[in-house]
Amino acid sequence: MTLPITARRLRPATASLRLGMPALIAVAVLAVAILGPMLAPRAVDHPVGITFAEPSGEAWLGGDRLGHDVFSRLLHGGWGLLLVAVIIALLVTGCAAVLGSVAALYPRVGAWIERAADLGMLLPPVLAMLLFMLSWPESGAVGLVIICVVSGTPYTARVFAAAATGVAASGFIEAARGRGEGVAYLVVRELLPNLRETLLTQLGLRFVEAMYLVSTAAFLQLPTTLGDANWAVMVRENASGILLNPAAVLAPSLSIGLLAVSVNSAVAAFGRGRRSV
Repeated sequence: MTLPITARRLRPATASLRLGMPALIAVAVLAVAILGPMLAPRAVDHPVGITFAEPSGEAWLGGDRLGHDVFSRLLHGGWGLLLVAVIIALLVTGCAAVLGSVAALYPRVGAWIERAADLGMLLPPVLAMLLFMLSWPESGAVGLVIICVVSGTPYTARVFAAAATGVAASGFIEAARGRGEGVAYLVVRELLPNLRETLLTQLGLRFVEAMYLVSTAAFLQLPTTLGDANWAVMVRENASGILLNPAAVLAPSLSIGLLAVSVNSAVAAFGRGRRSV
């Protein structure tokens, strides 16, 4: 019976293959977003021709509403959105993981945390962002991060609380409590290491949500510190000329979607690969 042995040998290779393609796409898109300003052939405001010029050998994606090179602006426009989205995803996942773990360890405290989370989920993130940013426009990107973390943490905390409930009732948690270990030790050393898959999954999902919120804010030009050449602003400014030069709108739109989906797919594939090995 060689089939089980063969299956065991093929399992790591199959897991690596599932992880490899999403990870490769994610790395490529991330590299373009991060290194784009250094790779751009022209400056952001460098004109290449008439308004909404068609793609040519001089400008691969044509011109925008002011005749600027769309390809150069595309390479310049990703790093700001990416940086803010990564910060939001890390903060939301970290805060929610701690709150959810505490809620699972201490049910009485958890009841209050869950009630607060239920109240926090009543306000949609986009509406909360609009109310906060319009009331305090000077907050800029910092204000955007704060409101996205506050509005995104409640739902994610409930996910972690549900995932941590079974772990919190395990024998090794009771043994650690018997030794007199504190909350920080129980959360960081005992609970969270056993929630690695949940952490990875939620990190990918929070990144997608953060990209959506940050792109929406940039599209509405709420935080002025995100720059004038980011992908969401490009979509807004060039929407009127989509029939003249579709690349001016489609290229940044696809970049936003591809960045969010590829990173989330890579994180999810990495989690599945660790589970199957």
